[in-house]
Amino acid sequence: MEELLWKFIEKYMPLTPEEKEGMLALDIFHRFDEGTVLLREGQYSTTGYFVVKGCVRTYVVTDGIEKTTEFYCEGETFSPPCAVTQQASSLYISCVEDCLLVMADDGIVEASFVKFPRFVNLCRIIAEEKLAAAQIQLEDFKTSSPEERYLHLRATRPQLLNRVPQYYLASYLGITPQSLSRMRARLAKKTV
Repeated sequence: MEELLWKFIEKYMPLTPEEKEGMLALDIFHRFDEGTVLLREGQYSTTGYFVVKGCVRTYVVTDGIEKTTEFYCEGETFSPPCAVTQQASSLYISCVEDCLLVMADDGIVEASFVKFPRFVNLCRIIAEEKLAAAQIQLEDFKTSSPEERYLHLRATRPQLLNRVPQYYLASYLGITPQSLSRMRARLAKKTV
C-alpha cells in the first residue's frame, strides 16, 4: 500500500528506511467509501492528501449547481486552499470511488519536519510544481474551447473518461452533460 507513496517521493529524493518507518508510524493511511465527503464548504482544514488508490473530486456549489474544479487519482497530491489560507473552505472534496488516501494535517507535517528536516525542501519542490501546473491549467482553460479542453483531457488523462460520471466531466469542462454527449458523438464520427 505504501509503495506508491515511496515511488512518488523518490522522484524527488531517496528515502532512508528510518524515514519510511517514521512516516508509517504516523498513521497516515485512511480508507474511504465512494461518496464520502471529506470536506464541505464552510469547514476548516489543514489536511493535505495523497491518493494511493481511487479518485477524488473537488467542486464548488454555485446557485445550487455543482461545478467540478479538479479530479485527483493514484499518485497525485493536493491540499484545499483553506489549508493555506486558514479561512473557511469554499469547496467540497468527495470520493468518486472507494479511496485509500494518505492524509497529513499541520501537526503531522510539522512533526515530520522536526524529525526529518529535509522534508521541508521536498514539500517546497512539490508545492512549486503544483503551483506551476495549476497556472498552466488555468491559462489553458481560459484560452481553449470546450472541445479543445475535452481533447486535452482525453489525451492527458484518459482514465478519467471511464472512471468519472459524465456529468462530473461535463462540469469540469464547463459544459452541460448534453453538450458533452453531442461533442463525443461528433468526435466519434470524425474518427470513423
